[in-house]
Amino acid sequence: MPTEFELRKRNSQFAEKARAGKNPVKPSRQERLAKRSPISLWALGLVIFVVVGGVLFELLRLFVL
Repeated sequence: MPTEFELRKRNSQFAEKARAGKNPVKPSRQERLAKRSPISLWALGLVIFVVVGGVLFELLRLFVL
């Protein structure tokens, strides 16, 4: 079992490598929020449904009626 000193040393080495970008680390909350889309998936699906549905109904009206 590693001693407390060894654990602290390994932790500091990992932190230095992570800051330098050598090891992949879990992104911070701010980074995750920056990458998120401003519109949720269900809202995007609803918008697409309305637009595509409107186009389909309009084409149906043009060609059938």
